[in-house]
Formats: sequence, C-alpha cells, structure tokens
Amino acid sequence: MTDPIAEPGSLPEQILQRIRRLEGEIQKAVIGQQQVIREVAVALLAGGHVLVEGVPGLGKTLLVRSLAATVGGDFNRVQFTPDLMPSDISGHIMFDMKNQSFRVRRGPVFCNFLLADEINRAPAKTQSALLEVMQERQVTIEGQTFSLEKPFLVLATQNPIEQEGTYPLPQAQLDRFLLKIFIDYPSEGEERALVKLVTGNSVGDGLDVSALSQILNPGEIAKLQEYTARLRVDEQVIHYAVRIIRATREWNGIEIGAGPRGSISLLRAARAHALLQANTFVTPDDIKAMAPAVLRHRLKLTADLEIEGYQPDDVLRDILANVEAPRV
Repeated sequence: MTDPIAEPGSLPEQILQRIRRLEGEIQKAVIGQQQVIREVAVALLAGGHVLVEGVPGLGKTLLVRSLAATVGGDFNRVQFTPDLMPSDISGHIMFDMKNQSFRVRRGPVFCNFLLADEINRAPAKTQSALLEVMQERQVTIEGQTFSLEKPFLVLATQNPIEQEGTYPLPQAQLDRFLLKIFIDYPSEGEERALVKLVTGNSVGDGLDVSALSQILNPGEIAKLQEYTARLRVDEQVIHYAVRIIRATREWNGIEIGAGPRGSISLLRAARAHALLQANTFVTPDDIKAMAPAVLRHRLKLTADLEIEGYQPDDVLRDILANVEAPRV
C-alpha cells in the first residue's frame, strides 16, 4: 500500500488532522504561547533549528519535552556553562576497564530533540561544536563519523536580560538557525490556568508530560519533512521572497542584511507554514507570516537605530509593507 504521507499532491485529511492534533496536544502542557508552538511546528516540518529568546521560567524546556512526547522521539537537555567542553556535546572515546578496550561514549546530541539551554554561556569552541552538528547532521569522534537519526531538532535558548559571563553568538553562527522565536509572558488568563494546572494535586513546580499522547512517530515526521519540501512554489512567490531578502541589504537603517541562506530559509519555513494551513502550495501570505521569525536574527541594525530603541521586527514591518507582493 502506498504511504499517503509520501505522495505528492493533496494532503490526506487524516494526516492533516494528526498535524493539528500535534499542536493541540502540546497546548495541553504549554499553556498559551500558540504562536510559539506554531513556529516550532514550522521548524519541525521544515527540518530546521530554533533559537528561542525569553526570560527564565516561561516554559522553554517544557515545550521541547512536550514536542518529544507527542512524536515519540528522544529528548536531551544540555545546560551550557563556561566550562562546557566540545566533547561534552558530541561525545568521546573512553577506555572500558571491564572489556579492556576503547569504546565510543555518545554525547547528548544523539537524540531527536535537543534543548541547548543558554547557549551563549558556553565559549566559542563549544558553541561551534554544536553548530557544526546542526549543519552537518553528523558527529565525528576520533575519526569515526556517526550520522544522527531523523528528525533532529535543536532548540537553543538565550536569556535577553543577563549579559555578564556570556559569549554572544557571532552573526555567521546565528545564520545556522532557521527561526528565532520570542517567548513572552503569558496573559493573565493563561497564567491563572497555568498556576491552577501546576499546583493542582502535584508536588513541585513542574508539569508532567507523561499524560500527553503520541500523535506521530519520528519516521512519520521525516516523511512529512520530505512532503513539505515538495510543496509547490510559484516562480513569482520565489521572486517575492528574494526581493524581500535583497531589500534588507539596501534598506536605510540596516547595516548588514540577510544573505542567500535567508532566502532559502524563508522558502523552507513558508512551505511548512503552508502545510499547517492545509495548503498544497505556498502563497505570499506564507512568506509574510514567516519573514519576522526567519529574518530577525539575520539583520544587524545601524547604531543610530539601536540607540533609538528600534528592533529588527520594526524594520521588517516596513520592508514587508513596501515590497510589493505578487497576486497568485
């Protein structure tokens, strides 16, 4: 029997329902944050990594654990610190006293979902080790190369408040992330629901994800990623995405614009967004919807705008309002 996920053309209704259930299941544990959950789902379908910025305690770890629970994948968490070594990420060779032989001890990157907590607290050498794994989807330990299983999603976090003892990610390394997502404080109603859920007949302050149902498995996610990559994109929509990227290089107030990887990432994210909208083709609205998350970490504003308090999102709004979208 032919796999309905792998077939091009219209997306089978049962598959679409399962994708929507995936988001709904995560929302049982992660109260509110619908936009964040949608953008993480986009990254999952597009096969890209996510940089999340938000103050502590907003549910970044819970988000990744919930995602892993709903797709049955392996989850690991690494707390980045100034003394973290590259081998603590990728793994190393160790001598087994019992068998009197050397063996490979695999690091935490050998999983489906990795939470790199406070990635900017580790030195550049350790950051580079993780970012190399993200790009190549493989690890080399003492000359042996090990491929990572699909799907492989890194969700790295940054604290926007504390800068002491941090090593900011260079622009070239930020470019490796498909999306940069902001997690904000919940609304009053969402916070009431959160407090009620956490304090209701439970010990401690953590949310239990064991009650979440598995909706998809890693193999199905890999097939959905292949399906997403084949969604139809009209030539005019591609031109529109490229015009947006090129506008960032010439726009007043932007010192450094997005490179070609920005164009590629924008199309990848737009395809995943279209799939979540139950479309089999990408529209200009998909491009507009994903442009802020795809581009905000790929731009460097001029010093004048930064002093005046402008953010990349402010400039991106102007660009999207002025770059003419095609009618397809």
